[in-house]
Amino acid sequence: MSRKTRAIAAAGVALALGLTTAACGGSKSDDNKSDSSSGSKAAYNAAITSVVNPSTAKGGTLNLWSAQDADFWDPARGYYAFVWNLNRLYTRKLVDYASAPEKAGLALQPDLASAMPEISADKLTYTFKLKSGIKFDDGTAITSKDIKYGIERIFAQDVLPGGPVYLIDILDQGQGYKGPYKDTDPNKLGLKTVETPDDSTIVFHLKKAQSDFLYLLAMPGAGPVPQKRDKGAQYNASPASSGPYMFKEGSIQPGKGATWVRNPNWDASTDTIRKALPDQINLTVTTNAEDMDSRLIAGTADLDVGQTGVQAAARTKILQDPTLKANADTPTTGFLRYAALSTNVAPFDNVECRKAVIYAADPTSLQTARGGPIAGGDIGTSMLPPNIAGSDTKYDPFNRLQGKPQAEEAKKALAACGKPTGFDTKIAVRNNKPAEVKTAEALQAALKQVGINAQIEQYDGGNISSVIGAPDNVKAKGYGIEIAGWGADYPTGSGYLQPLADSRFILKNGNYNLPLIKDPSIDALFDQAAGETDATKAADIYSQINHKIMEGAYYMPFVVDKALNYRNPRLTNVYIHDAFGMVDFQALGTSDGK
Repeated sequence: MSRKTRAIAAAGVALALGLTTAACGGSKSDDNKSDSSSGSKAAYNAAITSVVNPSTAKGGTLNLWSAQDADFWDPARGYYAFVWNLNRLYTRKLVDYASAPEKAGLALQPDLASAMPEISADKLTYTFKLKSGIKFDDGTAITSKDIKYGIERIFAQDVLPGGPVYLIDILDQGQGYKGPYKDTDPNKLGLKTVETPDDSTIVFHLKKAQSDFLYLLAMPGAGPVPQKRDKGAQYNASPASSGPYMFKEGSIQPGKGATWVRNPNWDASTDTIRKALPDQINLTVTTNAEDMDSRLIAGTADLDVGQTGVQAAARTKILQDPTLKANADTPTTGFLRYAALSTNVAPFDNVECRKAVIYAADPTSLQTARGGPIAGGDIGTSMLPPNIAGSDTKYDPFNRLQGKPQAEEAKKALAACGKPTGFDTKIAVRNNKPAEVKTAEALQAALKQVGINAQIEQYDGGNISSVIGAPDNVKAKGYGIEIAGWGADYPTGSGYLQPLADSRFILKNGNYNLPLIKDPSIDALFDQAAGETDATKAADIYSQINHKIMEGAYYMPFVVDKALNYRNPRLTNVYIHDAFGMVDFQALGTSDGK
C-alpha cells in the first residue's frame, strides 16, 4: 500500500502550499480573484521552488509556442515530454500527478478514480472506483469500459506505434492480445487481465507485484477513449477530451499548431488537479527558434512549451538584463542529452569502436554547444540522472569530468577494434533542434582529430519514430551515431532506463533503445527491480544497470540537462513540475485576462 501513503502525504503538502481543492478546481466563486497569500513574485529561478504570481483569475488566451511539433496528439502514441504535459489539458487518467512544485508534484492523486485503489494483500489486484459526473466533451459519461478500451489501444502497435509499451508487458501475461482492432470479443474488450464488472469499477490483475504500476496508469495512454469515436490511426486528428479543454474542431494542423477551447462538459467539482483558467489556449509551431525567442521577450508569446531553452542570442540578452532575468528559470530538467551508438551499424558492433568515439569527444565543447554550464547543464558521466535514486555523480568511467578529449585513449580503442586509422560514419540529428545540431557539429570536429569522419544528416524531428526510432531505417541509412535526449517516463530507475536499455522494449517503429542493447543480464536486473519494494535495494539494482550500460559504451552522455526558459511576466501560477522538468502548463493563467 505504499502508493496510498504517498498520495495521502501529497495531500498534506498541497494543503500546506495553499493548493486546496477549491483553488485547484477553479470553482465559480474563484472567478477574477487573485491570491497573494501563497507563492512568490517573479524572480530568477523562483518557479523552481514556488508558484510565481499565484492567482485564480480566469479568462484570456494563453499563447504557447514551440519549435517542435507534437509527435502525436493521440494519448496512446505521444511520447514527447511537452506533449504529455499538454495532455493534462484534455486527458484524465485514473490517477495523475499533483498540481504542485518540487517533490510534492511527484505524488499521485486520484483523478478519474474516486480514491486511490484497493490493493490486494499479495499486491496482484488493483481495484478502482470511478467518480460520478465525469464526462467526455460530447456529454457522454466516462465509464470503466472507456478506460479499459483506451488501455487496449496501446496493444495495437501495428496501428498505433510511438507511445510507451510498459502496460503491454505487464497486462498481456501470455494472452497475445493484439489490441481492439483485431479483438474477437463482440464488445472489443477482450483483454483478460482487466475487468469491468460495472460502469464505475475497473480491476487490474497482475502476474507479479509491480512497484511502479500506478505510475504507468498516470501516463496519457491509460486515459479513456470512447470506442465509437475511435478511428484508429486517424484518432490523432481529433482526440476526445475528458479534461477541461478540448481541441477546437479542425484546429490540429501538422507543422502549424493547435487550439484548445473549454470543454463544456468538464465538471470542476470532479477535478482536484486542474485549474482551467484561460478561456482558450493556442499553440503555434514554428521552425524559427530565434524568432520565437524574440516573441517571448517582446511579450507576444507566453511560453515555449518545448522548454529546452532559448537560443544563444536570447540567452545572453536575458542573463545580462536583470528585469528579463527575473522572468527566467534554469531548472535541471531531468533529461540527459546524449549520443546513442548503433550496434547494428558497423563498426559500432564492436565495443572498442564505440569507446573510441566516447574518448575522442570533447566534453567541454559539447557542453558549450548545449549552452554552457548555466543554460546547458553539467557534463554527463553516466546514463542515470541525479534526480533518480541509484545515480552516483562521482561515477565517471570514461573520465569525462576533466573536460578534455582523450586522443591517446581513443587511438588505443581504434587499434583494438581494428580501425587504427579511423573510419567513416554518419550522425543523425533533428533539424529543428539547434542545440542538437551544434552538438553534432562539435562531436564531428572532435572525432576528426582521431580519424573518425562523421557526416551529419539532419532530419525532421517530427519523424523521429520512423527515422532513428526505426532500427531497419537506421541500418539502411548507416546512422552510426544518433543525437537524442531522454527524461524519465516516471520518477524511478525503470521509468528512466528501461525504454533505453531493455531488449524487450525494442520496437520496429517508435524505438528508444537506439543502440539496440540486447543484454540478458540487464533485462534480468529490470525484472528484479520491478519486484523490489525496498527503495534502497531497488536503487542499487538500477546502479548496477547503469554500470553495465556504460561498460558496454552504448551511450555517450553529453550533459545533465538544464534549460534557460523565459516566461511572459503576465503569466500566473508558474512553477516547474518535477514530473516533467518543465512548467506545469495546465496550471497557467493570465494576469491581464487578454
